[in-house]
Formats: sequence, structure tokens, C-alpha cells
Amino acid sequence: MLQTYRQIFTPATALFSLTGLVARLPISMVGLGIVLLAEHQTGSYAFAGSVSAVALVANACFAIVQGRLIDRLGQSRVLPVVISVWGIGLALAMGSLEWDWPRWTTYAFAALAGASLPSVGSCVRARWSHHLADRPERLHTAFSYEAVGDETVFLFGPIAVTVLATSVHPAAGLWTALACGLIGTYVFASQRGTEPPAHPRTSAEVARPPMPWRAIAPLTLVSAALGIVFGAAEVVTVAFADEQGHKSLSGVLLGIWAFGSLLAGVVSGAITWRRGPLTRLRIGAFGMMLAAAPLALVPNLPLMALVLLLGGVAVSPTLIAAMSLAEQVLPPARLTEGMAFIQTGLAVGLAPGAAIAGVVIDHAGASPAYLVCLVGGTLALIGALLVKVVAAPDSVPPHEHPAAERLA
Repeated sequence: MLQTYRQIFTPATALFSLTGLVARLPISMVGLGIVLLAEHQTGSYAFAGSVSAVALVANACFAIVQGRLIDRLGQSRVLPVVISVWGIGLALAMGSLEWDWPRWTTYAFAALAGASLPSVGSCVRARWSHHLADRPERLHTAFSYEAVGDETVFLFGPIAVTVLATSVHPAAGLWTALACGLIGTYVFASQRGTEPPAHPRTSAEVARPPMPWRAIAPLTLVSAALGIVFGAAEVVTVAFADEQGHKSLSGVLLGIWAFGSLLAGVVSGAITWRRGPLTRLRIGAFGMMLAAAPLALVPNLPLMALVLLLGGVAVSPTLIAAMSLAEQVLPPARLTEGMAFIQTGLAVGLAPGAAIAGVVIDHAGASPAYLVCLVGGTLALIGALLVKVVAAPDSVPPHEHPAAERLA
């Protein structure tokens, strides 16, 4: 297993992967950090939640535009600019709360920060695609490693921002996220040796390669469904542990779930699969739906820990397959833009998943709220079944791509 990962890592690839991991920590920290700070300053969860939602919506609206700019102009030109704007917007949003400015200013600066937060995860994967262009059979391992990185970000980010906000200062978590985002992105963007080439428009008459919507749209649905599962599971697991009289163990349960996903991601990356990414995507999505089915019936914490561990095993392989499939079908000139759809879908699904689960908890209790996870798993399977894969216009021909799996 270690030998498989040694084949993809050099000092250069290890550096951009590590700095990319630090740079995307804010994705999992800022939303919760805004809620904690805004509620502390105003006493209103409704206001705090709405500010966080504004930042999320702005990020979803502009992530695709950013991806398009990065593909056209290059990572080293776009990332330093947008991350600087993000840092200014987030600092002013925090300042507006600390200095008791009018609430509309908080919304405005939160929107600015959300719109300018770059999708570093997509940029990291674009670098892997460029670096391993002549060794596509190893790209699955690289994407598996990055999926484990995503899991690590979403596991430790919320914990870190909560601990800092509650034990140090209400704004400490956001300041930490600000530092990670700025330093990580600046260092990541400065590594021009591993940067994929830009694809500028040579003339107004030259059309961009078409986006393979028959694959990317369903993959975005799969990603959003994963976000629904993540958002709902976090909220419902806390409520379930509370109902069992052990709320403090909710973090342990979520950690077990994340461990299952991490373990599956690491093992998946070390295996040379005979099945193509489309088949693996559908199997993974079916596994997620199957694993979510018994959650509403689990009666106690020990059994819940076992069910969550098994359920987590399906998460990373599904995300890895989705990213591998996107890389396979997207033309190089639109790679970052296309992957941004999938990354954005994941973020967009988090909020409704958590919100709907919260409503169900209030009206029916924690166990029935796990049905939201089942809905998310079902949507992921539907999206996986809808994927139609065709060759990208300027990609490797199907018969030359070792991981290719094409459908008419």
C-alpha cells in the first residue's frame, strides 16, 4: 500500500498537496465560525445562520466563475488575487460584528468573502491531472489521497473552530481560518513548477470546448447529495447521542464515521481497480443508500458506532470515483471549472441537509431524522445512474485511456 503512494509523491507534489490541504481548511471552518461569532455578538441564532447562508450562497454562485478564470489565466495569477479579497471580506465581516456596525454591512462583507473563497481542492486535483498526464493509471491514487484530505478537513475543521471559539475567543476560530487560507493559498499559488498551463482564448471566434453536461450535471447532483448526507449526519448524530444521555460522545460517533471513510479512501487508493470509475461510482452510491437505511432503527450508541463505521466506508470511494470520472470526461481547458461544479455541489448540500434534519429532530426526534441521510443516499444513486459519459474533445482517446469506461 505504501509503495503505491510512494509512486506519486515527490518533493514537489508533496508540497502542493500539503499546502493545498492547509489552504482548504477554511471551507469547513468559516461557516460554523461565523455562526459562533455572530451568535455571541448578537444573541440571535437566526441572524448568525442567515449570515453564514449568505456566504455559502455567494460561494456557490461565483465558484464556477472562478474556475473558468483559473483555467483561462492560470492558478498563479488568479488565486493570490481572490484569496486577498477573501481575507479582506472576512476580516471586515468579523469587524462589523465586533464593532457593532449595521447588520447589512455584515451581510455584504460575508457575501464578498463567500464569493471570493477559491476552490483550492479543484486546483490541487488539476495539478495532479497535469503532473500525472503521462501516467493516468496513478491518478486514482492521487485522487484517493485528496479525498482523504477532504475528509480530514471536514473532520478537524469544525472541531478546531469550535474549540477555539469557545475556549479562547469567539473570533479565534475565524482568525485561524483566515491565517490558514491566506498562507496556504499564497504558498500553493507560488509553486509555478507544478501549475497546469493556462488556456487563454486566442480570439473571439475560437469557441471553448463544450462542457460534458451529461456527466457533470449528474455528478454535481451526486456531490450535492453527499453534502446532504454530511450535513444531516452531523446534526442528527449530536441529537441522537443527546437523547441517549451521552451528548459528549457525539464527537466520537462522528469520528468513527469519518475514520471508516478515511480508511476506505486510503485502501481504495492503493488498489488497482479493474472496474472503471462509473461502475465504482454507482456501487459506492448504492452502498451509501444501503448503509443509511438502518440508521433510523438503531436503538443504542454501541450499535450506532458500528453502523456509522460501515456507512463511512462507502463515502470516500464514492467521492473518489466522482472526481476521477470528472477528470476523465472534462477537456483540459475546462478542468478546474468543471471540478468546481462538483466541489460546489458538496458545499451546497451541507446547509439544506442540516436544516431539514433539524426540523425533523424538533418534530419527531433524532432517529427519524436519519431518514434525511437515506434521502441523500437515494439522490446520490439516482445521480450516479443518470451519468452519461462521452469522450472529452481534446482528451485521451477512449481506447488509450486505461481507466476509461464510456457509455453511448
